[in-house]
Amino acid sequence: MSERLAIQGGTPTVPPGIQQVWPRILPEDKAAVMAVLDRGIIGGADAPEATALQQEFADYIGARYCLATNSGTSALQLALLALDVSPGDEIITSAFSFSASALAILHANAIPIFADIDPRTFTLDPKHVEQLITPRTRAIIPVHIHGLPADLDEIRAIADRHGIPVIEDACQAHGATYKNRRVGALASMGAFSLNYTKSLPGGEGGFFVTNDEALVERANRFRIFGERSDRLDDELFRPYHSYVIGWNHRSQEMPAAFTRSQLRRLDENNARAASNAAILTEGLKDLPGIQPPHVPADRTHTFQKYRVRLYPEQMGLDIDPQRLRNMLLRALRAEGVEAVLWHTTPLPAYPLFQQRTGYGGQFPWTVPPASRDITYDPNAYPEATSLLHGSLLLGSERYPLSGQDATVMTYVLEAVHKVYAGLEELVAAEKV
Repeated sequence: MSERLAIQGGTPTVPPGIQQVWPRILPEDKAAVMAVLDRGIIGGADAPEATALQQEFADYIGARYCLATNSGTSALQLALLALDVSPGDEIITSAFSFSASALAILHANAIPIFADIDPRTFTLDPKHVEQLITPRTRAIIPVHIHGLPADLDEIRAIADRHGIPVIEDACQAHGATYKNRRVGALASMGAFSLNYTKSLPGGEGGFFVTNDEALVERANRFRIFGERSDRLDDELFRPYHSYVIGWNHRSQEMPAAFTRSQLRRLDENNARAASNAAILTEGLKDLPGIQPPHVPADRTHTFQKYRVRLYPEQMGLDIDPQRLRNMLLRALRAEGVEAVLWHTTPLPAYPLFQQRTGYGGQFPWTVPPASRDITYDPNAYPEATSLLHGSLLLGSERYPLSGQDATVMTYVLEAVHKVYAGLEELVAAEKV
């Protein structure tokens, strides 16, 4: 080795303070929020900032309708409620996603059925989806994980054959395209998150989107206390009648104003993330055993997260993938790289789904429906398990690629090459 690793007492590669915290907050963002306070309207069903944001985002992705919500989770829940799902209905989604993809299904009193992933794109495997469909299946929720669209044509074809709607979980994919169209409005409904870690940050919040007037009417009723949306703006004679069990899933004015300001820079931020990803991919291509993300030619990736797969045998190492992953993670972080794991197991392995009594008795269906024996065997998802055991992220939610200058990528690559050159020594030291 030409240089001592930081984890062994050497000098870290990435200079401190060079990485920028996300989101980037500019003077125009602050001015947008202050304008809300100056106006004095800070909430309401038809408040101006939230209403304008809904229209602007609908226009951005090419959707007819958009509802601003208080989270991406609630947007997914509204999509399911708009379908009138019943206790015991089954919703197919990805075994590899954030927990909200499954929790929204539970919030609608339905049962999540997990499908494995494609090993190259990390998105829902259409072949496995079709194997899981039963008469109880009410919807399919493909997840555009890390900012890469799922195989929508294949999934929609399966759904159409069975008469099942598709709901896009686009919570990590603002601005991503599938066959030259932005995701979110390419199926029956879509959901986005505005969590501060996302490419379009709003602090917290989300979007429900659709092209179907009946679905948006139903979703809006559930969004605002079960009321009829055509009576919300009548200040004098609004009856406040609830027609269904509704929630308060609306957004707020100051986050909406902040999001509107950020939306104007979304394409710029996505372009920066893609450029930084290209730098990393080019710099990693000659390192055997480190596989950069794969992006099919028919779609674009926003790189909300940049995941690399690790193959110890290709590195000439006789070591378990998880041990290699953890070793690399510690060494890279010592070098100053924002390397993280972001999930270590598929969703079905979570303790919640290992309870055999209806998730602790929290839901009406404490016994699995007769159509199948609902079991959540983590071993039934080999591709998701293999991915999470043998991969890590370069960049983090606090320091994502979209927020960094290209210079940071140069240092990251220098650190990766430095650690890679010292792998044999690290393995040997660990065995001592």
